[in-house]
Amino acid sequence: MGETRLLVDIGVVAVLGIMSVIALSIIFERYFSIRRTEVTDFSSLDQLENSLTEYLHLLASIGSNAPYVGMLGTVLGIMATFHEMGANGTNANGVMEALSSALFATALGLAVAIPTIFIYNLLLRSVKNKVVEWKTIHE
Repeated sequence: MGETRLLVDIGVVAVLGIMSVIALSIIFERYFSIRRTEVTDFSSLDQLENSLTEYLHLLASIGSNAPYVGMLGTVLGIMATFHEMGANGTNANGVMEALSSALFATALGLAVAIPTIFIYNLLLRSVKNKVVEWKTIHE
């Protein structure tokens, strides 16, 4: 059953790793895109907002779901540990090691989510600043 727990750990870490790579890609792309956007190039506020907020919904989704992926890994890891305990008897050292490994998934999920949501909010603030700049020029 140790193989199952290892597979769960690797699977959850892989999913969170993919989520973090996608989030980082979007963060860098949006940061540089928002910085170089000239509001005078847009005749409509709606066009400007669509251009500036592209892909930000994915950041919000990654940031809000990463903790759940981590918790899923923890729950599956704990379930595998209990199953292993039932099948092979209890070994306190092994149980503690397995539970510690399972809780690592939650910590990793939070490590992905917290900075992603923080940077999402910073990017959203930059979008709002560009919208205010457009309104100042056009109204």
